[in-house]
Amino acid sequence: DKDDRLRGSLVVPSQNPTLAAAEIERYGDHPGFVQVMLPVRSYMLYGKQIYDPMYEAAVRHDLALGIHFGGAPALPPSAAGWPSTYVEEYADMSQVFQSQIASLVVDGAFARFPDLRVACIEGGFSWLPAWMWRIDKEGKGLRRETPWVKRRPSEYMQDHIRLPLQPLDAPPDPNHLLQVIGQLDSDDMLMFSSDYPHWHFDSAEEAIPKGLSESLEKKILRDNARTFYRL
Repeated sequence: DKDDRLRGSLVVPSQNPTLAAAEIERYGDHPGFVQVMLPVRSYMLYGKQIYDPMYEAAVRHDLALGIHFGGAPALPPSAAGWPSTYVEEYADMSQVFQSQIASLVVDGAFARFPDLRVACIEGGFSWLPAWMWRIDKEGKGLRRETPWVKRRPSEYMQDHIRLPLQPLDAPPDPNHLLQVIGQLDSDDMLMFSSDYPHWHFDSAEEAIPKGLSESLEKKILRDNARTFYRL
Protein backbone atom coordinates (compact mmCIF):
# COMPACT_ATOMS: atom_id res chain seq x y z
CA ASP A 1 0.00 0.00 0.00
CA LYS A 2 2.99 2.34 0.41
CA ASP A 3 3.75 2.41 -3.32
CA ASP A 4 1.10 1.82 -5.96
CA ARG A 5 3.78 0.90 -8.52
CA LEU A 6 4.54 -2.39 -6.73
CA ARG A 7 2.74 -5.71 -7.24
CA GLY A 8 3.20 -8.90 -5.27
CA SER A 9 2.79 -12.66 -5.46
CA LEU A 10 0.72 -14.88 -3.21
CA VAL A 11 2.77 -17.67 -1.62
CA VAL A 12 0.51 -20.69 -1.17
CA PRO A 13 0.94 -24.29 0.07
CA SER A 14 1.02 -25.76 -3.43
CA GLN A 15 1.63 -29.27 -2.10
CA ASN A 16 -1.98 -29.10 -0.82
CA PRO A 17 -4.10 -27.64 -3.66
CA THR A 18 -7.22 -27.37 -1.49
CA LEU A 19 -5.42 -25.22 1.08
CA ALA A 20 -3.74 -23.28 -1.75
CA ALA A 21 -7.15 -22.50 -3.22
CA ALA A 22 -8.37 -21.33 0.20
CA GLU A 23 -5.40 -18.94 0.48
CA ILE A 24 -6.13 -17.57 -2.98
CA GLU A 25 -9.76 -17.02 -1.96
CA ARG A 26 -8.58 -15.20 1.16
CA TYR A 27 -6.35 -12.64 -0.59
CA GLY A 28 -7.06 -13.02 -4.30
CA ASP A 29 -9.14 -9.82 -4.57
CA HIS A 30 -6.41 -7.62 -3.09
CA PRO A 31 -5.36 -5.26 -5.91
CA GLY A 32 -1.70 -5.57 -4.94
CA PHE A 33 -1.46 -9.25 -5.92
CA VAL A 34 -1.08 -10.27 -9.56
CA GLN A 35 0.12 -13.87 -9.38
CA VAL A 36 0.35 -17.05 -7.31
CA MET A 37 3.93 -18.16 -6.66
CA LEU A 38 4.78 -21.87 -7.10
CA PRO A 39 8.15 -23.66 -6.92
CA VAL A 40 9.23 -25.39 -10.11
CA ARG A 41 10.26 -28.52 -8.18
CA SER A 42 6.97 -29.98 -6.99
CA TYR A 43 5.80 -33.31 -5.64
CA MET A 44 3.67 -33.83 -8.75
CA LEU A 45 3.75 -32.28 -12.21
CA TYR A 46 1.54 -29.20 -12.39
CA GLY A 47 -0.59 -30.42 -15.26
CA LYS A 48 -2.25 -33.05 -13.06
CA GLN A 49 -5.93 -32.57 -12.24
CA ILE A 50 -5.18 -32.64 -8.52
CA TYR A 51 -4.12 -28.99 -8.88
CA ASP A 52 -7.41 -27.92 -10.49
CA PRO A 53 -8.87 -26.31 -7.32
CA MET A 54 -5.84 -24.04 -7.16
CA TYR A 55 -6.10 -23.15 -10.85
CA GLU A 56 -9.84 -22.58 -10.65
CA ALA A 57 -9.32 -20.11 -7.80
CA ALA A 58 -6.46 -18.33 -9.61
CA VAL A 59 -8.50 -17.93 -12.80
CA ARG A 60 -11.54 -16.75 -10.87
CA HIS A 61 -9.48 -13.99 -9.26
CA ASP A 62 -7.67 -13.19 -12.54
CA LEU A 63 -4.27 -14.13 -11.08
CA ALA A 64 -1.38 -15.53 -13.10
CA LEU A 65 0.82 -18.37 -11.87
CA GLY A 66 4.51 -17.67 -11.30
CA ILE A 67 6.57 -20.88 -11.39
CA HIS A 68 9.94 -20.04 -9.88
CA PHE A 69 13.38 -21.67 -9.71
CA GLY A 70 13.80 -23.93 -6.66
CA GLY A 71 11.29 -25.90 -4.68
CA ALA A 72 10.63 -28.90 -2.50
CA PRO A 73 13.93 -29.68 -0.70
CA ALA A 74 13.19 -33.40 -0.43
CA LEU A 75 13.17 -33.81 -4.20
CA PRO A 76 16.29 -34.12 -6.36
CA PRO A 77 16.68 -31.28 -8.88
CA SER A 78 17.35 -33.65 -11.77
CA ALA A 79 15.49 -36.48 -13.42
CA ALA A 80 18.23 -38.95 -12.43
CA GLY A 81 18.91 -38.11 -8.79
CA TRP A 82 21.03 -35.75 -6.74
CA PRO A 83 23.94 -33.84 -8.31
CA SER A 84 27.25 -33.27 -6.53
CA THR A 85 27.57 -29.54 -7.23
CA TYR A 86 25.44 -26.44 -7.32
CA VAL A 87 26.45 -25.71 -10.90
CA GLU A 88 24.75 -28.96 -11.95
CA GLU A 89 21.58 -28.01 -10.11
CA TYR A 90 21.65 -24.52 -11.57
CA ALA A 91 22.11 -25.70 -15.14
CA ASP A 92 19.71 -28.65 -14.83
CA MET A 93 16.82 -26.52 -13.57
CA SER A 94 15.77 -25.74 -17.15
CA GLN A 95 14.87 -29.43 -17.51
CA VAL A 96 12.45 -29.13 -14.60
CA PHE A 97 10.82 -26.09 -16.25
CA GLN A 98 10.50 -28.09 -19.46
CA SER A 99 8.79 -30.94 -17.59
CA GLN A 100 6.31 -28.58 -15.94
CA ILE A 101 5.44 -26.78 -19.18
CA ALA A 102 4.98 -30.10 -20.99
CA SER A 103 2.69 -31.33 -18.23
CA LEU A 104 0.57 -28.18 -18.27
CA VAL A 105 0.08 -28.55 -22.02
CA VAL A 106 -0.13 -32.32 -22.48
CA ASP A 107 -2.04 -33.17 -19.29
CA GLY A 108 -4.60 -30.60 -20.40
CA ALA A 109 -4.44 -27.84 -17.78
CA PHE A 110 -4.69 -25.19 -20.50
CA ALA A 111 -7.54 -27.10 -22.14
CA ARG A 112 -9.43 -27.23 -18.82
CA PHE A 113 -8.59 -23.59 -17.97
CA PRO A 114 -8.29 -21.56 -21.20
CA ASP A 115 -7.63 -18.37 -19.21
CA LEU A 116 -4.75 -19.82 -17.16
CA ARG A 117 -1.56 -17.71 -17.48
CA VAL A 118 1.87 -18.98 -16.39
CA ALA A 119 5.18 -17.15 -15.98
CA CYS A 120 8.28 -19.37 -15.76
CA ILE A 121 10.62 -17.30 -13.61
CA GLU A 122 14.43 -17.58 -13.40
CA GLY A 123 14.66 -20.60 -15.66
CA GLY A 124 16.04 -18.87 -18.75
CA PHE A 125 14.44 -19.01 -22.17
CA SER A 126 17.09 -19.73 -24.80
CA TRP A 127 16.34 -23.48 -24.52
CA LEU A 128 12.70 -22.98 -25.44
CA PRO A 129 12.62 -22.84 -29.28
CA ALA A 130 14.38 -26.18 -29.85
CA TRP A 131 12.29 -27.78 -27.14
CA MET A 132 9.05 -26.49 -28.68
CA TRP A 133 10.07 -28.00 -32.01
CA ARG A 134 10.76 -31.36 -30.38
CA ILE A 135 7.48 -31.62 -28.49
CA ASP A 136 5.57 -30.55 -31.61
CA LYS A 137 7.33 -33.28 -33.59
CA GLU A 138 6.83 -36.01 -31.00
CA GLY A 139 3.23 -34.95 -30.47
CA LYS A 140 2.31 -35.64 -34.10
CA GLY A 141 2.81 -39.37 -33.72
CA LEU A 142 1.21 -39.59 -30.28
CA ARG A 143 -1.94 -37.51 -30.73
CA ARG A 144 -4.12 -40.50 -29.82
CA GLU A 145 -2.89 -40.21 -26.22
CA THR A 146 -4.07 -36.61 -25.80
CA PRO A 147 -7.27 -35.91 -27.75
CA TRP A 148 -7.84 -32.80 -25.60
CA VAL A 149 -4.71 -31.18 -27.08
CA LYS A 150 -6.35 -29.61 -30.12
CA ARG A 151 -3.39 -27.55 -31.34
CA ARG A 152 0.38 -27.86 -31.53
CA PRO A 153 1.92 -27.78 -28.04
CA SER A 154 4.03 -24.77 -29.06
CA GLU A 155 0.86 -22.79 -29.79
CA TYR A 156 -0.40 -23.37 -26.25
CA MET A 157 2.97 -22.16 -24.96
CA GLN A 158 2.85 -19.02 -27.09
CA ASP A 159 -0.63 -18.22 -25.74
CA HIS A 160 -0.21 -19.16 -22.07
CA ILE A 161 3.51 -19.07 -21.13
CA ARG A 162 5.66 -16.01 -20.44
CA LEU A 163 9.34 -15.90 -19.45
CA PRO A 164 11.44 -13.13 -17.87
CA LEU A 165 14.82 -12.50 -19.51
CA GLN A 166 16.97 -13.65 -16.58
CA PRO A 167 19.09 -15.69 -16.47
CA LEU A 168 20.13 -14.60 -19.94
CA ASP A 169 21.86 -17.76 -21.17
CA ALA A 170 23.07 -16.11 -24.33
CA PRO A 171 25.60 -17.19 -26.97
CA PRO A 172 28.69 -14.96 -27.34
CA ASP A 173 27.45 -13.46 -30.61
CA PRO A 174 24.52 -11.05 -29.97
CA ASN A 175 23.15 -11.85 -33.42
CA HIS A 176 22.71 -15.48 -32.43
CA LEU A 177 20.60 -14.43 -29.44
CA LEU A 178 18.40 -12.38 -31.75
CA GLN A 179 17.93 -15.51 -33.85
CA VAL A 180 16.85 -17.46 -30.75
CA ILE A 181 14.35 -14.74 -29.83
CA GLY A 182 13.01 -14.77 -33.38
CA GLN A 183 12.62 -18.55 -33.22
CA LEU A 184 10.06 -18.14 -30.43
CA ASP A 185 7.81 -16.97 -33.27
CA SER A 186 6.11 -14.59 -30.86
CA ASP A 187 6.77 -11.05 -29.67
CA ASP A 188 4.66 -11.61 -26.55
CA MET A 189 6.54 -14.27 -24.59
CA LEU A 190 9.45 -12.33 -23.02
CA MET A 191 9.32 -9.86 -20.11
CA PHE A 192 12.10 -7.75 -18.64
CA SER A 193 13.92 -8.81 -15.47
CA SER A 194 17.32 -8.03 -13.98
CA ASP A 195 17.53 -10.72 -11.22
CA TYR A 196 18.38 -7.99 -8.69
CA PRO A 197 19.38 -8.31 -5.82
CA HIS A 198 21.16 -11.62 -6.51
CA TRP A 199 24.92 -11.19 -6.66
CA HIS A 200 24.96 -12.18 -10.34
CA PHE A 201 22.23 -9.77 -11.43
CA ASP A 202 22.64 -7.82 -14.67
CA SER A 203 22.55 -4.07 -15.02
CA ALA A 204 19.80 -2.66 -17.22
CA GLU A 205 22.28 -2.26 -20.08
CA GLU A 206 23.45 -5.88 -19.79
CA ALA A 207 19.99 -7.34 -19.22
CA ILE A 208 18.44 -6.10 -22.47
CA PRO A 209 19.52 -8.01 -25.60
CA LYS A 210 21.35 -5.85 -28.12
CA GLY A 211 19.83 -5.22 -31.53
CA LEU A 212 16.13 -5.59 -30.72
CA SER A 213 13.71 -3.67 -32.86
CA GLU A 214 12.22 -0.62 -31.17
CA SER A 215 8.75 -2.20 -31.06
CA LEU A 216 9.98 -5.51 -29.59
CA GLU A 217 12.15 -3.76 -27.00
CA LYS A 218 9.10 -1.74 -25.89
CA LYS A 219 7.05 -4.91 -25.55
CA ILE A 220 9.74 -6.68 -23.52
CA LEU A 221 10.43 -3.68 -21.27
CA ARG A 222 6.81 -2.82 -20.53
CA ASP A 223 3.88 -3.91 -22.65
CA ASN A 224 4.12 -7.71 -22.32
CA ALA A 225 4.14 -7.58 -18.52
CA ARG A 226 1.34 -5.02 -18.42
CA THR A 227 -0.80 -7.24 -20.64
CA PHE A 228 0.09 -10.48 -18.88
CA TYR A 229 -0.53 -9.13 -15.37
CA ARG A 230 -3.57 -7.06 -16.41
CA LEU A 231 -1.99 -3.78 -15.27
